[in-house]
Amino acid sequence: MSKPAASSVATATAILRRKLGAKVVHTDDAMLEAASYDSSRISVRPAAVIRPTKREQVGVVLKLANKHGVPVTPRGRGTTLMGSAVPLKGGWVLDLLALDKVVIDAEAGLAHAQAGVRVAEVQRAAAAEGWFYPPDPSSKEYSTIGGNIACNAGGMHGGKYGVTRDFVVALKGYLPTGEFVEWGTATRKFAAGFNLRDLWIGSEGMLGVVTDAVLRLIPAPAARWTLLTSFADEVSAFKAARALFAARVQPAICEFLDRYSVQCAEQAMKTTIFPGQPGRPVILIELAGSEAELAEAKQAVLAWAKKHAAGHREAKTREEAETLWAVRRKCSGAMFQMGDAKLNEDITVPLAAYEAFAVWLEQLREKSGLAIPTFGHLADGNLHVNIMYHKAAPNECRSAERAVLALMKKVVSLGGAISGEHGIGLAKTPFLRMQHSPAAIGAMQAVKRALDPKGVLNPGKMFEVFEVWKAPRVVVSFPWDHK
Repeated sequence: MSKPAASSVATATAILRRKLGAKVVHTDDAMLEAASYDSSRISVRPAAVIRPTKREQVGVVLKLANKHGVPVTPRGRGTTLMGSAVPLKGGWVLDLLALDKVVIDAEAGLAHAQAGVRVAEVQRAAAAEGWFYPPDPSSKEYSTIGGNIACNAGGMHGGKYGVTRDFVVALKGYLPTGEFVEWGTATRKFAAGFNLRDLWIGSEGMLGVVTDAVLRLIPAPAARWTLLTSFADEVSAFKAARALFAARVQPAICEFLDRYSVQCAEQAMKTTIFPGQPGRPVILIELAGSEAELAEAKQAVLAWAKKHAAGHREAKTREEAETLWAVRRKCSGAMFQMGDAKLNEDITVPLAAYEAFAVWLEQLREKSGLAIPTFGHLADGNLHVNIMYHKAAPNECRSAERAVLALMKKVVSLGGAISGEHGIGLAKTPFLRMQHSPAAIGAMQAVKRALDPKGVLNPGKMFEVFEVWKAPRVVVSFPWDHK
């Protein structure tokens, strides 16, 4: 879809404003500027920002957009790093933040959540009723349920509990053409027709607009236990993690930080995490479950740590656990001491390739001349590779570009994924064809055409190669970097 004529967009915007009112359709500079970019910092100014206060208004917006050929970009809080919420073709930004209600069905163990409610709010509402919603991206205090569904967000609990897709029971919303649809019901089983619910999950707002979701909850764990372990090098850490999983131990969380991430965190905290072992890679483990489950699992994990780790620190209380968690919370924001910009590439590596990837990544650091601190979720292989550079140094910008390309090629060659939870958006469009065959991409495009025949919903994403270095993906520090 090409950019529509400004006159046609202006006409459609005026009609929409008469239908929905000035409190829903915004054209003031502050709103337009705030909606022009997401956390990728790629920026395109829309013609209007529409913030519906009722679900039905979404249908009105989409039907009018189809009639006048106006691009519509759905948006939550814009925490996506991939440019998925950037209104690339102009038009309207459909801001869903006012749809922010959550109701817990404590008997059924379900959360009825609107698209604009924050993930952390769902978790707190569930916890108040003795339930637990596990998906927990580091942006959970900011990101919305709708946005999490759009990119199938995961987080640290993914290895044991799964990702957003595993907790979506049913969805309500609108097709790109403006018709209201429901995918599933508030029941644990549903086998009536094609599973188009899962087609929407991870579609980055290109196949429909989610307004409401029914989310599955699980009983809140009765107890938690935390252990921080250090290793001589990254290969040893990865090898040890594989040994842990081979022993059928399933931690609720298993977070890895390489030596560079640890060094950044230690400098930020002005302390050494393991006295006498500065800058060692670490694995942070949290067990969750009943007291009986933890008693058995703790012994297995402590035996593993004594055999494989260079050192370990056990949290005896939740306060001590919070102290151990500081290294994970500090590392991402502290990386900017290694460069004033970063490319945060979330990739997934198969378990069997862990050590080979660690060796290759060190070679990439040497070849690129860049700092590349890496951390992530070892229980599901989802690693965040942070390519640091100085945006005023052209040679470093070029080196970062080459490093990203090399990283994506390597991940695919290992049988991994170019994105584990961030999606494709704009920033990863050049690499989608490394992951998928022409036939697979053709099938995805056919689905898009079938559901969005006029191409109005979030156009320009995923399939059209966006040259990121014409608008460099300079990611600065965001609040969730420090969580």
